[in-house]
Amino acid sequence: MSAIADLNFETGIAGLSERQASLWGFRSGDRGTHTSRTIMLDELSQLLDAVPGEVRRQEYVNAVTHDNCLGKRTAATRQHSLQRLTELYGLDGRLLLFRALRNLWGRHSSSRPLLALLLALVRDPLLRATAGAVIATPFGHEFGRQAMKDDLVEAVGDRLNEATLDKVVRNAASSWTQSGHLRGRGRKTRQRVEAPAAAVTYALLVGFATGRRGRLLFETPWTAVLDASPGALVDIAVDANRLGLLDLKHSGQMIDVSFPMMFTRREWELIRGPHRQTG
Repeated sequence: MSAIADLNFETGIAGLSERQASLWGFRSGDRGTHTSRTIMLDELSQLLDAVPGEVRRQEYVNAVTHDNCLGKRTAATRQHSLQRLTELYGLDGRLLLFRALRNLWGRHSSSRPLLALLLALVRDPLLRATAGAVIATPFGHEFGRQAMKDDLVEAVGDRLNEATLDKVVRNAASSWTQSGHLRGRGRKTRQRVEAPAAAVTYALLVGFATGRRGRLLFETPWTAVLDASPGALVDIAVDANRLGLLDLKHSGQMIDVSFPMMFTRREWELIRGPHRQTG
């Protein structure tokens, strides 16, 4: 069973100022896209393939609404899809975590399902509430939807009715299937995901955004969804360093991770801040 049962996504997010949360792209609250949609991995892939590179937000809007890159039948469904993708991913290069995903997406295709999941977790509080039930399910065992529903009720109280809760569970189970954590249609089985270097880099970056530093970067809810031990994640981070995805200094028990190649020098100075939690 994963240590995620003892970790809370919301703790790190709550420690951010409003400005910091906005800069990185975090979203909080009691509403989320999973009341109506999944992580929309196919649609995100189609959109980012249609609009490669770093572009203005309006280019994404145009690709969906005018060029119909998602192949939707009506203007209304195009607009609805754009709204949901924006909720889940931001689609704006001024959001640092979307830009980081955009930077990794085109060059590391094997990481795409986990990159999408991680950013969706950053931006959808309802999806975050479902993570514990999935990660706590032993590999090879059938996934129990009731545990996910119970976690949602604990997170949102009575703000969602029974029908909506059931829909969130269905959508979330589909999202965790798209990411590779679950397998099957009706009855789903937990499976271990393989975390490529780009996905590990991104999970470490999200942990960094919430204030983790040093070894504690490898022991966050964001890294827990990668199904690897902290020691294994350090080894993958060494590979990520060789690939130029991050800057890793590792000597004995001391680990320092930074991501200067993903940001401008001014942005890096703004976001680096004090090392709040080290280990």
